[in-house]
Amino acid sequence: MTPDLSFDPSRGREGQSDLESALLLLVPAAEPAVGEYRARLDASARDGVPAHLTVLYPFLPAGLIDDAVLASLAGLFAGVPAFRFTLDRVGWFGDDVVWLGPQDEAPFRALTELAFAAFPSCLPYGGQYADVIPHLTVGHRGGASAPGASALSAAGEAVGQRLPIEATATEVTLMTGPPPGNPGIQPGQWRTMAAFGLDGPDGLPNHLDNSKKRGASRDDGSLGGL
Repeated sequence: MTPDLSFDPSRGREGQSDLESALLLLVPAAEPAVGEYRARLDASARDGVPAHLTVLYPFLPAGLIDDAVLASLAGLFAGVPAFRFTLDRVGWFGDDVVWLGPQDEAPFRALTELAFAAFPSCLPYGGQYADVIPHLTVGHRGGASAPGASALSAAGEAVGQRLPIEATATEVTLMTGPPPGNPGIQPGQWRTMAAFGLDGPDGLPNHLDNSKKRGASRDDGSLGGL
């Protein structure tokens, strides 16, 4: 586990009772393609969250994240190997959210299943969706500049020209901040609390391999939040 030394402990534990948290897989390799669009079209970018695929959101309230939780997360992800992946398609949730999807969803689904199994009170997206589709949000209605369909469509078309994006997942990042998308909150309030290396042996462990064998019904509803 790598703690973020810039994390301000004065924001918690007591000061974090109103803060959320998320487990994210950051994708720096995507920033050149999506950064300018996310800045305008994705509220989480305004909040200080880099380009990412979500592992588990919402995670625990920030005030409940103590050393025991951090140690549990470190041990959990240490057994998962790093993996290469390719973002190779543009997808939509209705007309409201434009996103990039990985060629192989299995390792992302497996990470979500692993984290949720360890913290079963943390339903992915609060249990709103029958199937959580791994995705990197480019923009959404009600984003940083309240974009319309034409702005989202243009962003999707432009970013699509930059595909495929090759990247490597080496760690899961824990970030905390106020509920996202509130224009009344000062920008950049989401901060990194810790990062957990994916240090397992090559090849997915058995409990992750199982996700490849399970079918899932797809619910293309708009995924809110991060």
